[in-house]
Amino acid sequence: MSFTSNNQMSKLLIIVSIVISLGLLAGFKSALNNVEIEKVQESKSYIISAKNYALLKLTLKKLGVKPTHELAIIDSVAVELTKSQLVSLKSKLKIKVSDNHQVEMSGLRVGQRRWQPKSVVTEQIDASLVHLFGNYGEGVTIGFLDTGLDQLPGLSLDLYGRDKAWGTYDAINNTVSNYDDEASGHGTHVASIATNSDYDVDGRIYGVAPNAAHVGIKAFDAEGKGTYADVIRGIDWALQVKDQINLRVLNMSFSGPVRSHYWDDPLNLAVMKAWQAGIVVVASAGNKGPDPMTIGVPGNVPYIITVGAMTDDYTAFSYSDDKMASFSAAGPTVEGFVKPDIVAPGGHLPGLMSFDSQIVTEHPEFHDGGRYFEMSGTSQAAAVVSGVVALLLTDNPSLTPDQVKCRLMDGAYRANNADETIRYSVFQQGAGLVSAFNALYSNANNCANNALDIAKDLSGELHYYGPSNIDSDGNFYVENLGQEYVWDTNSPALEGSGLLWKTNFDESNTIWNNTASTDGLLWKTGFETDGLLWKTGFGIDGLLWKTSLEDIEVATIKINHWVKPQ
Repeated sequence: MSFTSNNQMSKLLIIVSIVISLGLLAGFKSALNNVEIEKVQESKSYIISAKNYALLKLTLKKLGVKPTHELAIIDSVAVELTKSQLVSLKSKLKIKVSDNHQVEMSGLRVGQRRWQPKSVVTEQIDASLVHLFGNYGEGVTIGFLDTGLDQLPGLSLDLYGRDKAWGTYDAINNTVSNYDDEASGHGTHVASIATNSDYDVDGRIYGVAPNAAHVGIKAFDAEGKGTYADVIRGIDWALQVKDQINLRVLNMSFSGPVRSHYWDDPLNLAVMKAWQAGIVVVASAGNKGPDPMTIGVPGNVPYIITVGAMTDDYTAFSYSDDKMASFSAAGPTVEGFVKPDIVAPGGHLPGLMSFDSQIVTEHPEFHDGGRYFEMSGTSQAAAVVSGVVALLLTDNPSLTPDQVKCRLMDGAYRANNADETIRYSVFQQGAGLVSAFNALYSNANNCANNALDIAKDLSGELHYYGPSNIDSDGNFYVENLGQEYVWDTNSPALEGSGLLWKTNFDESNTIWNNTASTDGLLWKTGFETDGLLWKTGFGIDGLLWKTSLEDIEVATIKINHWVKPQ
């Protein structure tokens, strides 16, 4: 073959190569365009449920999508999807979609600097009387769904030097460890209020249930932020191990905005499953008070024990000037249930916290320079009640969650004025201030959740509305219970002395907890409601929230915001 022929052949090969390259390039550009289109549709984390859980996972697999969390407890998965992938999934399977909302803790980092502050809480709530009978919460494990748990002295061993720490389950990374290096400090502080076996300088025990075992369930990062999926996975793990470690109490010191009815919120569904399985769930009311209808998730679940906060106003052991903490969230819930169920000390409570924790680093003025930090919040109040629940279950392990709730409310001290009229509305104080001693010796039964059927609620067969309503003046009240149960929301906040704590032991004071309806919303719309939480113009589709959660931006549930010391 001549040189010319070879040259022509070379030119031909070059032309063919160019054509092929252009074709490949065009294909590549087409694929690239598809990628860019998909990139424009940024992925978002959703919690998706279906009646056929196995089919849901199979359908996602066929779409080439892998869930980030398998949430079998509520027949759901957490998964990141683009909008087109979500549309495709909906076309293949009937699903229920919710945003995987971010959540944060409910602590208020407030207080005053102290050196080894004194223990006050055990006296305030009569736990010291229970301790005299040798009951320190032994044999019960409390799970703290929080930021983790440092095993500091007071948390690692009980009063008799025995190990009481089960370690920590990291729901974020799905791992278990014997020791946790908690970065935040919130989880350790909350746990120590319930279970600290340390003594103050006067020989008083700090912890409400110092011999109770504990396990950390880490679902929040150093800043107190997490996701619904992490929290739900933490609850799921608690259910898996509850019988192995006798996990009877689950403390949830966090709170977030209500985005749906309680039965449509995936986190609340997991909480209800835990209650149904025999775990006493104690949740903070939230720190969005003092306005009405500020109870958050999961405190808006009617079944569980929702805790508000009071404060001694820096006069320890002098009870006549006690008051509701201004930050403590108030009821009723959107569905008309009375919340909180009970209140507990939540102002400037001392608790354990490592000197290098993020909270201490940011706010050293509230640290004593040693191991103690003072915080305020409904987070701390919830921990107090979790400790009391451990004492009840040590005394009587056969109590069901409903019975525990009943006896706590029956034995509470109601806040009265000097003339014995109620000082704070039931929408602020619930049944009143928790008393460990009174609850332990209460014989009340069937005074909590009687009108509710949790199995039917979870299955979707029935959902419930509470007995609360609002009158034409904008005052909230409990139906059929008289003027004493009307809350004049325009009355000024109560300050100063004159408060009397009156022992309840009267079922009429907690009767609202056994009143429910399935007939729909009780709220009347025949008068102006623009000043309330919702506007009537939104219609019945979901009040302030939308029925399509795809349009709702991710919101946060916080370790409660800073407030002035109380």
